[in-house]
Amino acid sequence: MQRRSKIAFGLAIAATATLALAGCSTGASSDPSSSAAGGTDYGLITAGTLTVCSDIPYKPFEYEESTGSGQYTGFDVDLLTAIAKKLDLKTQFQVTNFDTLQSGTALLAGQCDMGASAMTITDDRKKNIDFSDPYYDSLQSLLVKTSSGIKSINDLSGKNVGVQQGTTGENYAKEHAKGANLVQFSDDGVLWPALQGGQIDAILQDYPVNLQHEKDDSSYKVVEQYKTDEAYGFAFGKGKNETLRKAINEQLKALKDNGEYKTIYDKYFSAK
Repeated sequence: MQRRSKIAFGLAIAATATLALAGCSTGASSDPSSSAAGGTDYGLITAGTLTVCSDIPYKPFEYEESTGSGQYTGFDVDLLTAIAKKLDLKTQFQVTNFDTLQSGTALLAGQCDMGASAMTITDDRKKNIDFSDPYYDSLQSLLVKTSSGIKSINDLSGKNVGVQQGTTGENYAKEHAKGANLVQFSDDGVLWPALQGGQIDAILQDYPVNLQHEKDDSSYKVVEQYKTDEAYGFAFGKGKNETLRKAINEQLKALKDNGEYKTIYDKYFSAK
């Protein structure tokens, strides 16, 4: 991601695959020769279904429609579902630890066909992952309680600043939040409650996610945005399934050309 924008950890993929995937949901067929309903062989692990690994929750990109429902929505979910429909495929989303996804472990182990998790395209990640064409441009940002007195990144010295571990947001904070005490969290599902509970004074992470929190609770405000030239891409196992990646790129372009992309985008990011 910018989301999520995580730096690659250089994991030993072959040696850690079994352990790292313990948090992924299971149940899909492991037959790599499965084909799409339309007859094109995309090398899917389950025939007719695009199995997608995603680190959930990360609203507004991917999150449960209601707690415990197991049904997911969000910009990434809707966009990829629309793409899959063009390929005559259904989608199945599996909750996956982001580190195992961005390191390439989950993808190379065949747990899913691809990843969609607001993942920023970086040179480090490209060592372990093949990316689709970019589908979203993002920024980093600073979220604080409106009564905190914090107006900019220059006011963070001595403050506890929450970041998501392994993200580009964490990397940006390390470089620019001088004197701040950075507190790492596994995901936004624990990061946001930590700010609400007073454990931290601010969150530095992707702008769309922080903006969603501001919309949900007006006692919090995004006080700054930081341009980092980040773009998100869908992830594929390194050197695997080029046919699927090409098809995803073709349909992504088609959705942008016919206006469907804008409709989905406006649903989650419209100024309204």
